[in-house]
Amino acid sequence: MTSQARPVGGPLLTPTFKTMLFLWAAATGVGVVRFTHGLGAVTAMSDGYPWGLWIAFDVVVGTGLASGGYAIALLVFVFNRGHYHPLVRPALLTSLLGYAVAGVAVFFDVGRYWGLAKVPFMFWSWNGTSVLLEVALCMMIYVAVLAIELAPALLERWDADGRGRRAEVARRWLPRLRRALPIVIALGLVLPTMHQSSLGALLLVAGTKLHPLWHTGALPLLFLLTAFSMGYAVLYFESIFSSVAFGRPLETRLLGKLGAFVGGTILAFLAVRLAALIGADRAGLAFTSGTRSFFFWAETLLFLAAAVLFLQQWVHARASTQLQAALLALAAGALYRIDAFLVAFDPGAGWRYFPSLGEIVITLGFVATETMAYLVVVRRFPILAGVSAPARAVAPAPLSQGAVS
Repeated sequence: MTSQARPVGGPLLTPTFKTMLFLWAAATGVGVVRFTHGLGAVTAMSDGYPWGLWIAFDVVVGTGLASGGYAIALLVFVFNRGHYHPLVRPALLTSLLGYAVAGVAVFFDVGRYWGLAKVPFMFWSWNGTSVLLEVALCMMIYVAVLAIELAPALLERWDADGRGRRAEVARRWLPRLRRALPIVIALGLVLPTMHQSSLGALLLVAGTKLHPLWHTGALPLLFLLTAFSMGYAVLYFESIFSSVAFGRPLETRLLGKLGAFVGGTILAFLAVRLAALIGADRAGLAFTSGTRSFFFWAETLLFLAAAVLFLQQWVHARASTQLQAALLALAAGALYRIDAFLVAFDPGAGWRYFPSLGEIVITLGFVATETMAYLVVVRRFPILAGVSAPARAVAPAPLSQGAVS
């Protein structure tokens, strides 16, 4: 496969895009009701369950799914695996979109959403012991870092178009940006490590409200490991999806070399979790906790199946098996995070929660928005490698330059 990134081009209003537009429109309608009539008008949240689907899925699961940029940056720039450079820009794009959507989801979830603007600016009122504050600040800064890392794709498009002032701006700033990227990359590795582990630390303070099968001192490490496994799984999914959708060559051999590392990451998660349960003398709860035992074993078996399939890629790489492994890993990670924040959480007798139709519609709208944004960007800017030159030629971006090159 060529290592040059090009815009995909082609028509935008495809049947898939129109379906996403419909979901976005439906979610927008529900969103108007939420912001004009309050949370109670569209959600099933309560004092017992102040965090529902919008946090558990759109933020906690969503940022896990958006960890591809973090995972590939660690692999390429820390472990020096330069042959994975073609995966960098697509991973950064999905990460930027995922984290941006998660940030918007927080606005929907918070009752007094207008107060969120105070978080980054009123530093004299910060609670220095708040894990939630650290998560919020890290996510805000990380969105900006991802935008900077992906900025060369925009500037290269302007440079290739050669249109007056935009081309001049691109030529002036591209070299400066590439010189600054090592510092930006370093920051982009630190921030996700902090906030992904802190998502697990948030649950430490839940104490007895969180079921013992999930409540452990290893929660920060477990959430960090699921971020890795989900991030790498998204690389597989995005690569195969974009290859099929846009006629790119499959990156089967390249992804196959990554299989042992991803499988090992998943096995490390399972080992840490099992060791934590045994160390706390809670292993027996896996068989005696009723419905929660079912969810525990569902997570475990999904992770095991994904690990086995990923490890097989080292011997015999096949796109179909890679897709199966990625979907299993994504399902396992998503289920673990939803279980930790919702299924395993028990605020006390009398409190029940199941997401309302309004919450589900808005969540689908978030997914649709992210999908549409992805399609627009890859069709207009040099993100994907292995794309045939479109009719309107755009200078390719050599993937050996800079963080997103």
